[in-house]
Amino acid sequence: MGRKPTGKPTSFDIAFRAGVSQPTVSRALRGDKSVSATTRERIERIARELNYAVDRNASSLRSQRSDTIALLFFEDPTPDESMINPFFLAMLGSITRACANHGLDLLISYQRMEDDWHVKYQDSMRADGLILLGYGDYTLYAARLAELVRSGTHFARWGSVSSDTSGATIGSDNLGAGRLVAQHLVATGRRKVAFLGHADDHYPEFEHRFKGLCEGLEAAGIGADRSLQRDAITTEEAGYAAARDLIDSGASFDAIFAGSDLIAIGALRALAEAGLRVPADVAVVGFDDIPSASLANPPLTTIQQDMRGAGERLVETLIAQIEGTELPPTRLPTRLIVRGSSAAA
Repeated sequence: MGRKPTGKPTSFDIAFRAGVSQPTVSRALRGDKSVSATTRERIERIARELNYAVDRNASSLRSQRSDTIALLFFEDPTPDESMINPFFLAMLGSITRACANHGLDLLISYQRMEDDWHVKYQDSMRADGLILLGYGDYTLYAARLAELVRSGTHFARWGSVSSDTSGATIGSDNLGAGRLVAQHLVATGRRKVAFLGHADDHYPEFEHRFKGLCEGLEAAGIGADRSLQRDAITTEEAGYAAARDLIDSGASFDAIFAGSDLIAIGALRALAEAGLRVPADVAVVGFDDIPSASLANPPLTTIQQDMRGAGERLVETLIAQIEGTELPPTRLPTRLIVRGSSAAA
């Protein structure tokens, strides 16, 4: 197939040697998953043998694309000056790898909620689409997402997967994760489980985790006590304050499920100050499996999210959208990581 090799290597030369069409070569070198792994590897090997380099500028001019994705972090309250949730920092590696696999450049930016995201990136041709990480209060964020949808901006976001029209969303199975935690705590003898984290439409991921916990407890024949829920945003200080309020209320509880690891780590400090032993008196479970979870005292049992799958799916979903295909929202499975903070009572 194709023409015979010429002096300077071209994509047609690769096609001739690989026995495929030139468009197949172009798709393979872009990392397009429609080309089988075996064919893609053969094409990449031949390209290396011929010292062939993709002309990114010419490709971009033909497609009117920048071949760049913008990753926007949104500010979160943190104990340091980064203002970026450590879970999202951990996800950065998988997004970077996925972009490299597709031959895309990644532009990383920190944004405040009031900034004009799409004006700075897609409308100025700096990026073909946006990946959004972090949002704070969803009721405020949702209005901005609606603006992006109306303006035709290509974007994919990490968050709560729901039936709204907020664009392409990738997230964890938060309901299923809540049920996993309930099953684990019941199996270790816990019956009065508190939840630390907002459980309403302002923070839908926390809301779904709490709902899953309640469903799991009820399925085990244990009525969920909703009076043991305390609001908390994703910081250690908020977790500490919520746990202190729970303790000071005099409520009886033998376990805490925190909406995030940072909240759980703050709760561990409050429990220690109150003379409550973990896990002998109170079991504690977090969510995210950030690096500091395994370093807590005791090491924190937590829900691990699929960060590698998240990065790959976010990039693939955005690419499909840029190319005119809408992929459905995706809920990724989670895994319970059992450590010392939730041993049997």
